Formats: sequence, structure tokens, C-alpha cells
Amino acid sequence: MIAIKPGKMSPINRRRIENFRNNRRGFWALWLFLLLFLLSLFAELIANDKPLLLQYQNNYYVPVLIDYSELEFGGEFDTLADYKDPYIKELIQQKNGWMIWPLVRFNYRTINQELPVPAPSPPSTENLLGTDDQGRDVLARVIYGFRVSVLFALTLTLASSVIGVAAGAVQGFYGGKVDLFFQRFIEIWSGLPVLFLLIILASIVEPNFWWLLGIMLLFSWMQLVDVVRAEFLRGRNLEYVRAARALGLGNRLIMFRHILPNAMVATLTFMPFIFNGSLVTLTALDFLGFGLPPGSASLGELVAQGKANLHAPWLGLTAFVSLSVMLTLLIFIGEAVRDAFDPRKVLND
Repeated sequence: MIAIKPGKMSPINRRRIENFRNNRRGFWALWLFLLLFLLSLFAELIANDKPLLLQYQNNYYVPVLIDYSELEFGGEFDTLADYKDPYIKELIQQKNGWMIWPLVRFNYRTINQELPVPAPSPPSTENLLGTDDQGRDVLARVIYGFRVSVLFALTLTLASSVIGVAAGAVQGFYGGKVDLFFQRFIEIWSGLPVLFLLIILASIVEPNFWWLLGIMLLFSWMQLVDVVRAEFLRGRNLEYVRAARALGLGNRLIMFRHILPNAMVATLTFMPFIFNGSLVTLTALDFLGFGLPPGSASLGELVAQGKANLHAPWLGLTAFVSLSVMLTLLIFIGEAVRDAFDPRKVLND
């Protein structure tokens, strides 16, 4: 008999990883999505209206990280330096200074005051994807909007999964009245009109990232309850669970050490699709005007601008391509994860 070293990956997990790698479409979609997400995390270094590095009078400044006053560069007012202002540029150049700019010289809030045509302006060398109807760079808003959307969906998916798995585990393991009352509560809670509640609350308080996340979390946790509940209802009567109970193990240890790993197979299969749904929900709310605060970097707001400015097709096309690529990659990843955990493919040689 060959002893398996502690911590060594089990054969079934190795086979799952191998199945995921064999799905070339999902495998490369995962790497491409991770690359885009990693780049978006450094959006301030890619798209910003402040230089990455500045030299003035043999001193070095990092405007992208630290705010400096005009007075630092010989200006007249104690206000934040506008590095695109010709006056500030001239002051820096007079002292043989120089600036290193990001690839995109706008952030998601910057308004281009020197447009040759009224906003929204078409794509140009300065604004590669054009500007929206307020003169803001579309490429910068896509980069920042992608980051906000992914972080929102990721946080919502993880938080709702933890709550949903815990609720389903309690229901399925204890059953009886606990399961009965919990199911009746879920039936009532899931029947509440989420959109109407958001509309009402949006008229009372100004929504923001965390407020919107909390409201969505109140209703999104139910997506995994039925799956986990079914796994626990099936697993609590299996022989290895009865043996663990006969050995004196507590309910909590049995639930989370012995039954939960089996229930997590179905849970992990559903999570990429829940993530996808969270992205679509945020985009839809922003499109309707009940999502993030006005002016925030948002793909849904870009869709709304494309609808309101049909004479500027680059807005609608940019929103369509951005959302299509993002959602397609996530669907490919979800399909690969589902196939990797498919027991028929795990057991086959």
C-alpha cells in the first residue's frame, strides 16, 4: 500500500484541475479575465489626469499618489495643481522639468475642455474611444467601470455564497421544523419586489457602492440555499455521517468537515454564474438610474448614454463590446468549472 503524504492533492482534485485545463476555451478565458482584472486594479496608473512622475528643480514628485499645490511649482494660488493647464506646464518647463504621463491622460471624471467638436466627440488620437455627452473619456470610464463592476460582483458573490451555504446547511442538516420554518421564510422573502424596494430607497437616500451591495445581499443569498439544502438532506443519512455521530462528533464538526466538502461541489459549479448575474444586475440598475451615484464609473451608465445619444454610435458599441467580452469570458469559465466538477468526467479515464 502506498501512503499518501499529508497535504498532497487527492487524485480526484488533480483530475478536476486536469479537466479544467483540457477545456481550452474556459482555461484561456480565465487567464484573459484575470489579466483584464489585474490591469483594472491599477487603473490609476493607466488612465489618470495626473502625471506618474514629475521632476521640478531637481526634486521628484509623484502626483498620481500625492496631491500637490500650485505653490510647489511656482504658481500663485494654494489650490491643487492642474497639470494640463498651460500655465503650470510652462512653469515646470522653465525649470527644465519634465512629466511622465499614463497611457490615457484622463480619469473617469476628467472633462476634456479642448474638444474640437461638441460632446459627445468621436474617437481621436487623444480620446481613443471618443467622449461621452459630458466630455469625459470613454476608455477611462470603461477601465474604471470594469473594475467597479467586477469588485462589486465578486464581493456580492462571496458574501451571498457564505450566507446561502450556511443557511442551506442548517436547513438540510437539522430538517424538521427548522427546515419547514426556514422554507416558509424564504418563500415570503423571495416574493418581495427587489426593484421596487430599490426605487423607494433610492428616493430616500443616495445609493453608493456599499449601500447597494447591502441591499442586493439581502436577497441574493437565497440562490444557493436549495442546492446546499438538498446535498445536506441527502448526506445527513449516509453511513459515514452516522459513524461520525456514533463516535461522538458534534453537529458543527459533522456539518462543516464531513458533509460540506461534498456540498461544495455543486456550490462551486454555480458560483461563476452567480457572479455573472451580479454583474448584469449592477449594469441594469445603473442603466435605470438606481445604481451607483451619478458620475460614477459605470458600464450601465455608458449603456444609458448610448441609448440617449444614438447619433454617437461609439458609445453604444463600446458598451456592447465591453459587456459582451466580459460576460462571454465568465460564461466560458463557468462552463469549464461545471465540466471539471462533473462526476462523469472525473471518473472517466
